[in-house]
Amino acid sequence: MKSHVFFAILVALALSACAHIDPHPMDMSSAVRNAKTRADHNALAKHYEAAAEAMRARAQEQKNGLAEYREHGYYYGRQTEDLEEHAKALVRVYEKAAEANMSMAKVHREMAEEAQ
Repeated sequence: MKSHVFFAILVALALSACAHIDPHPMDMSSAVRNAKTRADHNALAKHYEAAAEAMRARAQEQKNGLAEYREHGYYYGRQTEDLEEHAKALVRVYEKAAEANMSMAKVHREMAEEAQ
């Protein structure tokens, strides 16, 4: 039970930390609300695809770190297991975010096809 609470807090902190490090350059809610043309929806789809690619890259960085922790766990001592679990949790978060962004991109591609 404690580990579930720990990871929930960890994920929340990771997401909030990412929000401060990399502020979003555009107001997505108004961009989505105001998208009416094919070009608008294609632009949003490209944006979501780029965001998904960025999340995949972050997931890969965490996977590389996880491999390092597994290969050289003796460098990190007692913290090895915690570091491995942290990296696994971040991989899951980033992969889920990539899937969500690709889903949004797909929806906007479909809306672009329907737009005139």
